[in-house]
Amino acid sequence: MDGAALVNLSNLMAKFRSIDVIANNIANASTPGFKREVAKFEEFLKQMPPSDGEEKPEILSLVADVGVTRDLSQGSINITGAPYDLAINGNGYFVVQTLQGERYTRNGHFTLDGQGRLVTSGNDVVITESGPVTITPTDGAVSIAPDGTVSSKTATLGKIRIVDFPDPSRLKKEGASLYSSDQVAKPAAGEIRQGAIENSNVEPVIEIAKMIEVMRAYEAASGLMKSLQGEPGEMARLANMPQK
Repeated sequence: MDGAALVNLSNLMAKFRSIDVIANNIANASTPGFKREVAKFEEFLKQMPPSDGEEKPEILSLVADVGVTRDLSQGSINITGAPYDLAINGNGYFVVQTLQGERYTRNGHFTLDGQGRLVTSGNDVVITESGPVTITPTDGAVSIAPDGTVSSKTATLGKIRIVDFPDPSRLKKEGASLYSSDQVAKPAAGEIRQGAIENSNVEPVIEIAKMIEVMRAYEAASGLMKSLQGEPGEMARLANMPQK
């Protein structure tokens, strides 16, 4: 493949990856606790054999996809009034028990399952310091204190765990709002707010504007690729090489 076409192909792939990440942000703009992501790229140089009539090798500047970075800033707090909606104000993650083990989330849109356990929308059980918390009809209305203590009128039912990590950016994403980690969890400094959820920190207007910008750049790169593939003379000109 011609050097100019190779460079443009790497640019096309980078733009396509950016579109995918932005589209995922927009799709999750209403997912509680979702954190926006940005595609991350790095430049690397590739040495190509000399072109015909050239003595020195050609050095190409290519773009490599190296993953995404996650914006960990807190989303706005939305007051819902639902007794089992919980938001963390500050740092920290709820701990939930899944079939794969403990996972972590900031999506506090919880409810009760058939056994009276506090669970996520995916039916993962919310963990307290002593295991699952079970709320029965006889408990009546419950209150959840900023430190996570769950209380009925007559008893303390448990204390919801919230944890943090030395480097939250290393959390491995699983789905829209669950994370796993190989780091040792520690008590979090954040406080729990009952009757509220944390909104996604995605700003749809900003993401849509970025999508338009990237799509225009993608279309331009795609048009250039067609020129490079179909017109050898144009390929040479765009690559800044003399026409043979």
